[in-house]
Amino acid sequence: MDEFGDIVEHTRRRGRGALSNVAGRFERLARVESHDGWDIPETRAGFGTELRVEQAGRIITYNRSPDLPFDRSINPYRGCEHGCVYCFARPSHAYLGLSPGLDFETRLVAKENAPEVLAREMSARSYRVAPLAIGTNTDPYQPVEKTQEIMRRCLEVLREFRHPVAIVTKGALIERDIDILAPMARDGLVRVGVSVTTLDNDVARRMEPRVPRPARRLAVIRRLSEAGIPVRLMVSPVVPGLTDHEIEAILEAGRDAGADAASWIMLRLPREVSPLVQEWLQAHEPGRAGKVMARLREMHGGKEYDARWSHRMRGEGPHARMIGARFKTAARRLGLAEGQPGLRCDLFRVPPRVGDQLRLF
Repeated sequence: MDEFGDIVEHTRRRGRGALSNVAGRFERLARVESHDGWDIPETRAGFGTELRVEQAGRIITYNRSPDLPFDRSINPYRGCEHGCVYCFARPSHAYLGLSPGLDFETRLVAKENAPEVLAREMSARSYRVAPLAIGTNTDPYQPVEKTQEIMRRCLEVLREFRHPVAIVTKGALIERDIDILAPMARDGLVRVGVSVTTLDNDVARRMEPRVPRPARRLAVIRRLSEAGIPVRLMVSPVVPGLTDHEIEAILEAGRDAGADAASWIMLRLPREVSPLVQEWLQAHEPGRAGKVMARLREMHGGKEYDARWSHRMRGEGPHARMIGARFKTAARRLGLAEGQPGLRCDLFRVPPRVGDQLRLF
């Protein structure tokens, strides 16, 4: 029994980020495996990817968070196969009665009718246009998108409505949709953020097991930029004591790939994410685990995480200020802006539908 929960044997979780699959905070009973008493060798199944389809009643989610640059977003998928152990969205899986651990990256939900619901909600007389964010919770270009194509169909709807959209991803599959994104970018309707956490292939493979390797993500930035799509390099999350020494190198690599802006966010450990990350550190970086957690506690007044507005993204204290100053100095030297130009909202229109002409009578 581990301090944070049962560690699943490596052969069963190969290619996954989390080490355990402990109960979510809404489950009444802990997940405890017991032997059936028979002395018979048993082969345990691995954690394969399962995809369930659901019909969404609503798709646009609104927020009033003062430290976010958008007030609405959509998420085509619940859970994310990329398996980033640090993903702050993991606790959302607890609302489904699933574990924020291995369940989050293996038991996925696709909102199959998301494009149709999106069109319906934007067609409402009460709808007021503003930039829509996609990828702020789970990645819309995770591997299952290749067959489901929900994100692509959502983009087709946004293109038809001439609606502004900001996309965040780590996935190379976004290149598939350049044919939609490039014309929208020429009209000032789209911008993209690509997250690069580290340039170290070994660290990336262990920390973000099913995300394209760092060089591939830089190639995505180059492809998008060459197509005329504004790209922001996201140094996110910065893991103090593990990846913070790479800030300048990541910024330079992103600039060379064609990014025109950059931003950063400190590692966040809300709810179940903290024990999952600590398990990972003890297993993969035991020599640095203490330093990483000490830095984080220093930034959050002795706690592992502080969810206060504005504070949660950066932390406070001398080390947080030093990281911020290094980032700002390097970004300015490399000509990377802190923000990107605003997206146009004046082009929005509800396209005519079959039967609309009947409204004339």
